[in-house]
Amino acid sequence: MAKSKQKTSFFCKECGFESPKWLGQCPGCKEWDSFVEEPVVKTVTGRSVAAIEHREPSKLSEITTGDEIRTLTGIGELDRVLGGGIVTGSLVLVGGDPGIGKSTLLLQMCKQLAEADKDVLYVSGEESVRQIKMRADRLGTFEKEIFLLSETDLDVVAEVIGRRKPEVVIIDSIQTMYREEIGSAPGSVGQVRETTGTLMRLAKSLPVSVFIVGHVTKEGVVAGPRVLEHMVDTVLYFEGDGGASYRFLRGVKNRFGSTDEIGVFEMRGNGLVEVLNPSEFMLAGKPKQAPGSVVVCSIEGTRPILIEVQALVCQTNFNMPRRTATGTDYNRINLLMAVIEKRMGIRMGDCDAYINVTGGMRIHEPALDLGIIMALLTSYRNQSLDDDTICFGEVGLAGEVRAVNMAEQRVLEAAKLGFERCILPKVNMKSLALTKEQLEGIQLVGVGSIHELLEVI
Repeated sequence: MAKSKQKTSFFCKECGFESPKWLGQCPGCKEWDSFVEEPVVKTVTGRSVAAIEHREPSKLSEITTGDEIRTLTGIGELDRVLGGGIVTGSLVLVGGDPGIGKSTLLLQMCKQLAEADKDVLYVSGEESVRQIKMRADRLGTFEKEIFLLSETDLDVVAEVIGRRKPEVVIIDSIQTMYREEIGSAPGSVGQVRETTGTLMRLAKSLPVSVFIVGHVTKEGVVAGPRVLEHMVDTVLYFEGDGGASYRFLRGVKNRFGSTDEIGVFEMRGNGLVEVLNPSEFMLAGKPKQAPGSVVVCSIEGTRPILIEVQALVCQTNFNMPRRTATGTDYNRINLLMAVIEKRMGIRMGDCDAYINVTGGMRIHEPALDLGIIMALLTSYRNQSLDDDTICFGEVGLAGEVRAVNMAEQRVLEAAKLGFERCILPKVNMKSLALTKEQLEGIQLVGVGSIHELLEVI
């Protein structure tokens, strides 16, 4: 007869490291002040070694592999981020700010899967089935049925999943689920870790594809222990400005596909609509012949996206100049302005600088450097750049323009949208594998250092 023994342990919020006492620094991830106290349950079974199932390890050469069984969601942008569809038996975490559209996206996915004759179960711990029905009515008519369950007890949810054996399960959200034998409150480190572990075992054993929704903290990471992201197969973040209509689904971890892939959606009254051409969408409304406005080509996963970088440089009225950055790294802006001042002799130490990446995207790719410097220079000199010009390239501390990856895809995307001139690193020009037909209509201008930008501008 198994006996349950209650005890208290300390867990690291970042990596899930367990300790019998509180520690100032986690031995696992080296984070400070990350331990929290949680009651845990250990089951003492008294099972002998002879009773343990006899298993032998497998040889690597004897293991056969094949393509994963995938199911298309019916939403192209979501399939792209997932790596080609839902993998059977996978556990997917979808995180994002409150009200950003996580539940709407997953309910639309359920609608498409149900129309493809897939058995779908939507479990909500935050809304009643009536509230889910009201949200579903805004998305249109559901031709096929999906099953709804409003429950927070994971044991009840696991029993329903095991009995019905649906093909896809949505858990909204993981912070509301709890197990009764874990004495802590829902959303705590112990509850989130144990409930996620239970769902992972269900996903692998049945098998069933499970999507879990996770709330994020003010730092932009999923609330709860960081080990949650390590346990799941795929981590998706739904981003965007709550006051704007566009949303970005970004894959930051994927065991079955490429990471850093991005899907673009537009929020409308009847739900989320896919944006099939993000570059054209991002450049909509771009001002003509505006100083400080430059178009840059960025790579998100495997997709080239053209975005507009805006800069406003003016003399400061304070002892310390003000610098702000929206959509990119603030420290990178200060670094690039120091490079301009040191290598080009242009005094910017007494100037305010405001940088904005339009469209609500957050870009941290080094290829954005050349566009930021050109935006700063044209704003400082009050000189506009030709509207048919695009650029990309990384800038070093010596003022050199360094090569970036996937230069061919960037040039082809610019040519497809009608740009006539592309400023890129000289190193990339030597290695471009493009035909004359592909380069027809676009002029390539190679630069080796930021000194050459004044002539180009």
